[in-house]
Amino acid sequence: MDTYDFSSSRALFERAGRVIPGGIYGHYGLAMITPETPLYFSKAEGSHFVDVDGNRFIDYMCAYGPSILGYNHPVVDAAAREQVNRGNTVTLSSPVMVELAEKLVELITIADWAFFAKNGGDVTNLATLVARAATGRKKILKINGGYHGVAPWMQEPESGGTVDEDFANIISIDWNSTSQLEQAISDHKGLIAGFISSPYHHPVFQDNVLPEEGYWAAVEKLCRREGIVLIVDDVRAGFRIDLRGSNEFFGFKPDLICLGKALANGYPISALVGTDALREAVQGVFCTGTMYFGSAPMAAALANITELMKNDAAALINQTGRKLADGLTKVAADNGFDLKVSGPYSMPYLRITNDDDMTLHFDWIARCVERGAYFLPYHNHFISAAHTDADIEETLGIANDAFQSMKQ
Repeated sequence: MDTYDFSSSRALFERAGRVIPGGIYGHYGLAMITPETPLYFSKAEGSHFVDVDGNRFIDYMCAYGPSILGYNHPVVDAAAREQVNRGNTVTLSSPVMVELAEKLVELITIADWAFFAKNGGDVTNLATLVARAATGRKKILKINGGYHGVAPWMQEPESGGTVDEDFANIISIDWNSTSQLEQAISDHKGLIAGFISSPYHHPVFQDNVLPEEGYWAAVEKLCRREGIVLIVDDVRAGFRIDLRGSNEFFGFKPDLICLGKALANGYPISALVGTDALREAVQGVFCTGTMYFGSAPMAAALANITELMKNDAAALINQTGRKLADGLTKVAADNGFDLKVSGPYSMPYLRITNDDDMTLHFDWIARCVERGAYFLPYHNHFISAAHTDADIEETLGIANDAFQSMKQ
């Protein structure tokens, strides 16, 4: 199998470096693991993108999660275009904002209201403000290695630009540890405003970990007893495990849910939904942005949710993800490698276990990318409703060829 050339991507990256700090930054910059990787796309459709060198890829990152129905989905894009023709960011808000809020309240089991922003970090930060406003307390409890955005309190200590004071009221505990949760509550009795966590643990460079039996029931009980606002960061997993909220799959009821990524199939919008008990608190927090009321992304989100509900998309992408996971595991074993798949099938994290420093794993991922299957070695992946059985079969062929080349 021929491997791809990325010379045009590299040339464009050198050009970008003259006018953009780092050339490519943030999580897109982290994807530059090896020189043999695409850096810029020219077009995208369904489950594929084509880079500036003309190479076609089956995409298992889905823009890091937003593309849940597939790129350029005709129904979603038509709804956005129609709203643009009426107006997008205008001095007044659009009726579609009310319609979208109603749809989320209808769909998300715990939701009595919805608040809209742009990025996932906007609403995770807002959720902590609401928790503090509702309780009159300062401290926020979070999970070690949990990612909630790039506000200073969300980052690791000693990250560039942060100061010690940013973390003065942040308490971190390990995932799946109810004993550490109980200890933190005891050590800071009556001082914890909110506990924020993803519905399952999806750190980078590590196997993803589901909640242990009874974990979320215990967390919910402790938070209720202590008056701590329970916040689920469903920005990454939202709509991919259960359309009603990932918490429904794991069997518990949070007070606030943060949504983003797959909410509008790639259009820029996020949402915080919550219970009536916190309605007054969220009204008392001033949180806004110039583009928060853009109505084209809201129309896209409304169309996207309607399509997700119509097609039972969460079940579909989990079925497809299972085919991929089972197939890759078998291909690896046939070639003498052990491939571990963790996390939900709709968001699988892959890791070759045959070495301690992940050298083999990084090598295999790079070889898959060079042949047209776009994976990353350190992040969970994403399945979309646009991925087909033919995509899976082609991917398995690429994976097998990558393993064969490693053995050679």
